[in-house]
Amino acid sequence: MIILHTSFGDITVKLHEDKAPATCANFLQYCQEGFYDNTLFHRVIDGFMVQGGGMTAGLEEKTSRATIKNEANNGLSNKVGTLAMARTMEPHSASSQFFINVNDNKFLDFKSESMDGWGYCVFAEVVEGMDVVNKIKAVATGNYGYVHQDVPVEEVFITGTTITE
Repeated sequence: MIILHTSFGDITVKLHEDKAPATCANFLQYCQEGFYDNTLFHRVIDGFMVQGGGMTAGLEEKTSRATIKNEANNGLSNKVGTLAMARTMEPHSASSQFFINVNDNKFLDFKSESMDGWGYCVFAEVVEGMDVVNKIKAVATGNYGYVHQDVPVEEVFITGTTITE
């Protein structure tokens, strides 16, 4: 289990290491290194997801490690309370950023090994602290410069992580 300590409270997540071993190892290593300490939930869309794990105050992007293989073909669905890896349009481009689904987002699930079908790899689920996630999803958002949309008006931080198992 991993506890994400946020400026809104704690979120405890259970990794699905049997279904997404490389993705879980990647996330765990970022936690062990303290990479997520003082990063933001920088993209929040109520009815969709809250995304974080790659930017610090002022939307400064952190340098992450190499990208990982997309393990979305693991039978896990992007349902409420699951964590999945964020990525670019390239299917195997995930690194440190992740999101917590706040809706059942089946359209993000694996369909085929094609550019459009890969989906987003679910690797964990919230087991405690969905009330905290629900507080985060409800924050006011806006644009930040010309590039970033759906950014919380008041910054929402991941202050640290604790590995309990």
